Amino acid sequence: MNMFSTRKTEPPAYTPPQAPAQTNGAPSPSKAAGGLLSRGVSIKGTVKFANELLIDGEVEGTIDSTGSLTIGEHATIKGEIKSKSVKVRGTVEGDIFASERCELQAGCTLQGDIEAPRLVVDENATFLGSAKVTPKS
Repeated sequence: MNMFSTRKTEPPAYTPPQAPAQTNGAPSPSKAAGGLLSRGVSIKGTVKFANELLIDGEVEGTIDSTGSLTIGEHATIKGEIKSKSVKVRGTVEGDIFASERCELQAGCTLQGDIEAPRLVVDENATFLGSAKVTPKS
């Protein structure tokens, strides 16, 4: 075959462009460890998640999860919470059912009942309700 051959070649297969890498140090959404409902966001209805969620906004309704929930210091929750573990820093009006642990941290306010195998209450937390602490069987 000589150097000036007229043999046709196939064009290269199409490869879709890759998304640019994030350079701000934040993990990509697919690799993030948990979710965030930020301050200023308001949801009415049911919130469901599997792994981790930090809520710093407002939720009116039910929160249902098999993961870990953190209620930020600016958060206001009105409704029932069912989760594996719950940390409260903000305000909750409703009952909390935790399958592993519930923690009321300094500055939080809870108006409702708690049912959990382990309960931690900071001396600067406000808790108006009852607690049922029973170890897992």
